Amino acid sequence: MNKVKVVTIGLGYIGLPTSALIAQNGIRVHGVDVNQQVVDIINKGEIHIVEPDLGVAVEESVRKGFFKADVKPVEAEVYLIVVPTPFKGNHEPDISYVESATRNIIPLLKEADLYIIESTSPVGTTEKMMQLIFDERPELKGKLNIAYCPERVLPGNVMHELVHNDRVIGGVDEKSTQKALKFYKQFVKGELHATNSRTAEMCKLIENSSRDVQIAFANELSLICDKADINVWELISLANKHPRVNILQPGCGVGGHCIAVDPYFIVSDYPMESKIIGTAREVNNYKSFWCAEKIQTEKLKFELKHGRKPSIALMGLSFKANIDDLRESPAKYIVNKVLKNDNNGECFIVEPNLKEHKVFKLTDYKIAIEKSDIIVFLVGHNEFKRLIIDSDKIVLNFCGI
Repeated sequence: MNKVKVVTIGLGYIGLPTSALIAQNGIRVHGVDVNQQVVDIINKGEIHIVEPDLGVAVEESVRKGFFKADVKPVEAEVYLIVVPTPFKGNHEPDISYVESATRNIIPLLKEADLYIIESTSPVGTTEKMMQLIFDERPELKGKLNIAYCPERVLPGNVMHELVHNDRVIGGVDEKSTQKALKFYKQFVKGELHATNSRTAEMCKLIENSSRDVQIAFANELSLICDKADINVWELISLANKHPRVNILQPGCGVGGHCIAVDPYFIVSDYPMESKIIGTAREVNNYKSFWCAEKIQTEKLKFELKHGRKPSIALMGLSFKANIDDLRESPAKYIVNKVLKNDNNGECFIVEPNLKEHKVFKLTDYKIAIEKSDIIVFLVGHNEFKRLIIDSDKIVLNFCGI
């Protein structure tokens, strides 16, 4: 067996698909994760997350011996950092996972190796990690290849988009950029766009910030239309008949580890300049609060009319349709808010993409619909689109079902 060529640090929603894809191309990959349970699952050729086609890729690459998971890194030629970059309580970005992953591989680095950060990061993070490496290993200064290459994939279609989407690749110098381009050409069919590390870092942030602003416009419209007694779905459909208008669909907020997080990386570093970006974050966060308040109002109206507390079906927990990812999910926030204000009422929590949840007791969606007085659609899962609902049920539709 050939030596390990690539070490990936982080085997989550991006790190695992990336590792499996590289391994499918005949490149030996050593994946690293701090969770021993995750490591054990992967080494059995199985997966711990929901993503179409991922299971096949992992099973195949593990079976053929090109992919192995472990809790510790080994010596390789390429090191990919694919760990979370959350924000702290004050919405400041937390790059401690990137720093910890980097420190773990510093003793293994050698001349001509390629170090790449894929984790979403504030501008300048790649240069900070470069300085960290050279502080520990000064003999490697000028001899390593260091670059930043963000992913830009859609959960539910990750395996396809990792291959076919264009990638932006920025090195700390031209030599590093060219080395990274050569690496990605082995498994990416999309166009590879060369730049510098700071531009690549900002590119990732503004891509998701742009989407956040567009969604905020749609969510703000939904608030206005609610007061104006206008069907927002019909309004947007009609407005989008204009050849140069493309308004997105409103929802119950914005979630996920990208759109709900990345704008804060810009606002934190450039607070005076990022007025629209910061306001969009406020609008999208407020929409979740507004939805929870609407549910509470409907509950009180029902109780006054019928003299009893209503049973409520809360349809969906994930941050978007047809996935199991609950990171920064507005639906999860709303469910928590409803349960907190429930006062012993009966709630049925539905998430068809999860078998169980460590906090919420999950109910089959058909049973929840049957037993509930108020049905709240938080996420537009495919299963919900085929439902027939009795006319006596109260329906709150926050996701355009």
